[in-house]
Amino acid sequence: MPGLSGRMSTVVKAKISKLLDRAEDPGETLEYSYQKQIEQLQNVKKGIADVATSKKRLQLQSEKLGQSMVKLDTQARQALAAGNEELARTALERKNVAQTELQSLDQQVNELQAQQDQLTQSEQNLRTKIEQFRSKKEIIKAQYSAAEAQVRISEAATGVGEEMADVGLAMQRAVDKTENMKARADAVSELEAAGTFEDLTALGPGEDDIDRQLKALSTTSEVDDELEKMKAELGSGSSRPGELGPGADGEQSPAASEPAEGQAP
Repeated sequence: MPGLSGRMSTVVKAKISKLLDRAEDPGETLEYSYQKQIEQLQNVKKGIADVATSKKRLQLQSEKLGQSMVKLDTQARQALAAGNEELARTALERKNVAQTELQSLDQQVNELQAQQDQLTQSEQNLRTKIEQFRSKKEIIKAQYSAAEAQVRISEAATGVGEEMADVGLAMQRAVDKTENMKARADAVSELEAAGTFEDLTALGPGEDDIDRQLKALSTTSEVDDELEKMKAELGSGSSRPGELGPGADGEQSPAASEPAEGQAP
């Protein structure tokens, strides 16, 4: 599907561009551009050196050809003076060939000199541009550093930075959680004071509120019955041995003062 693939390509490129934009440091980019210009300047210097070397080599060949021409001219004159016209002709022919080569070499040397002069001028222009770029680079880096510091200070002061935003959200969550916990504690205290919650420790296993009330009622009845029983026992306790009767003030009754039958008085 061309439409879908084109859209996916656009989205991927947009994402990559965004990531690169976040990762890009203007200072590093400027330094990289400056280093590339320095490399270009070095290449131009190397080119000038290569041209100068080639020119020097041709100049050496020209000097040798010039010396050879002088030698051939001398030999031609000597041969002609000796009456050997054919040898003199051969020497002059070689001289002419050397002269032709010398003219070609001189032309090549002139071309190389022109190329060297052009490269030298280009090197000077490039050097000037690099110096200007270096000065501007330092200014831009200083301005960017100052602006970056100002942004960080402003974000820290206003709390709009990513880190400060995270801190603010964490603090707000802590405040909300604390308020919720306080509200819950207040609600539990209020319900406890109103008797809404049961005392679960007072209930036996499987007991509910009705069972608890019935159990309390049964316990009360048992206590009342036992109390009535104790009252009845206390009411009839004068006939029990060991207890004093109505004359318990220390005086003995007449029957008690008389001796029993069969006993001495």
